[in-house]
Amino acid sequence: MRAKQKQSKQLLVMILGTFLLAFSYYHINFQNNLTEGGFMGLALLGKFAFNISPTLTMVALDIPIFILALFLKGRKFLMNTMIAATAFTVFYEICDRFSPLVFDMHQYMPIAAILSGITTGFGAGIVLRYGGATGGDDILTLFLSKFTGLSVGTVFLIIDLVVLGLSLLYLPLMATLYTVLAVSISARIITWVVEYGRRDRESVTA
Repeated sequence: MRAKQKQSKQLLVMILGTFLLAFSYYHINFQNNLTEGGFMGLALLGKFAFNISPTLTMVALDIPIFILALFLKGRKFLMNTMIAATAFTVFYEICDRFSPLVFDMHQYMPIAAILSGITTGFGAGIVLRYGGATGGDDILTLFLSKFTGLSVGTVFLIIDLVVLGLSLLYLPLMATLYTVLAVSISARIITWVVEYGRRDRESVTA
């Protein structure tokens, strides 16, 4: 009974993380023209370079990573990821369709980038800390972090910077630079949220 309560609590916190992430992506990133890194950035690049539907690109990138996650991380992780990814999609759609809030910060883009970094970092970090992911790029980041020994946030940052560098082929320079600021902050926040308290526990049990 206690194990089920703990699992339900973890799932609830993870879903709250997806809400924060979706809210931030729509109200800060989308409304202020901050671009995307990760698989979404690659999907947008595919649309620009080859006129491939971003949805098809996302599916093509996600499916092999999800299959790999099933074998390496198990059903529970994959189930948590499916729940988180679905919740993120639903929350983003709700924001897009029904939210009356407008965060117009086009005259204050550094502030928009900082807020984006903080809020998306907390949102993504919470989802990862409680055993899920919001997409294939998050899963890939976890695998690369474990393989290389780099922090999760550092791997996130490297992947996003590579994708954003390629995105300069079709994106304005300033929008890309503000996004670099946002993902740099987000990477630090993700690392802090995911690793907070764990080193202390490991030193106690060592």
